[in-house]
Amino acid sequence: MPDATPILAIQPLGFPWQTLDPFLFCVYHLDSYPAGDDAQGVPRAALAGRPLGNDFEPKDGWRMYHGQHVPGFPRHPHRGFETITIARQGFIDHADSLGATARFGQGDVQWMTAGRGIEHSEMFPLRQPAAPNTTELFQLWLNLPARNKLVQPHFSMLWGHTLPHLQMTDAQGLATEVCLIAGSLGEHKAPAPPPHSWAAEPDNHLAVWTLRMAPGARWTLPAGVEGVNRALYSFSQAAELDIAGHRLKHPAFLPLSATSAIELENRGSVVAEFLYLQGRPISEPVVPYGPFVMNTAGEIQQAMQDYRQGLFGRWPWPSDGPVHARDQARFAIHADGRREDPPLATS
Repeated sequence: MPDATPILAIQPLGFPWQTLDPFLFCVYHLDSYPAGDDAQGVPRAALAGRPLGNDFEPKDGWRMYHGQHVPGFPRHPHRGFETITIARQGFIDHADSLGATARFGQGDVQWMTAGRGIEHSEMFPLRQPAAPNTTELFQLWLNLPARNKLVQPHFSMLWGHTLPHLQMTDAQGLATEVCLIAGSLGEHKAPAPPPHSWAAEPDNHLAVWTLRMAPGARWTLPAGVEGVNRALYSFSQAAELDIAGHRLKHPAFLPLSATSAIELENRGSVVAEFLYLQGRPISEPVVPYGPFVMNTAGEIQQAMQDYRQGLFGRWPWPSDGPVHARDQARFAIHADGRREDPPLATS
């Protein structure tokens, strides 16, 4: 039976966004970077007055994060969970301590199992030298159960145009697009997740979807199954929505009941966008410490000791935040040396 209360709460979006087990962290970045200089970074004059190395205030509509010249996140470690990075606009250059590297963007997704430990960098090259470089992305942290906390690190590339993009049309002919990054909808399935992911076990019903609703469109989010956690994130600034009978005019986090279908209507004049997350909770102790997420304080101490002793791999790159050449198209080179290019790859 459906639950009596389909929406469990309506909360303003924070930074980072609130999450439910098995998800640990969710952040949305939208930065309107200027034209890039010869090194695909921000021109020096535009960096004046910024707290470089820790720039998280959206001055002029963009942030440098931990980057000094090229925006992004230079070399840093992870252990005990997975990152799912959805690059909606712009590009991300990846490098890691296993010798793997990639450039992805234009709707691509990188799904990385940190497992027993990896260092990586995520830089945002400003490839356009004479035009703005808008960068938009989500990054999710998905927990690993205790039995998989120390698996071998691994990443998968889910190329944007190979993901299922489903067009749902209502009685008025208005469309809702659902992109499946993880999970399934009807007979449609997302690509397989990494082998040790919580998402790799079908009984966990893990889903990561993005939704785009045309103005006036209606669509029903199907019910889940008993015991899963579900959350809908409405992040369009100017949207006017009706969600299960609740009027909404501001970005919001909406935890949902497990077994109720949710009626969505875009009442506004602009496209409304959502992120949807679902999964059976792992229901184990969570002890986070910065970039490490384990089950006990002792495991955190061991992670720190292993990192200091260099057990997360050897950093083979000439800088802590390497970027590829401006004309480099999307690609990935995995830790085993295997090269992967997106089908029908474009720059």
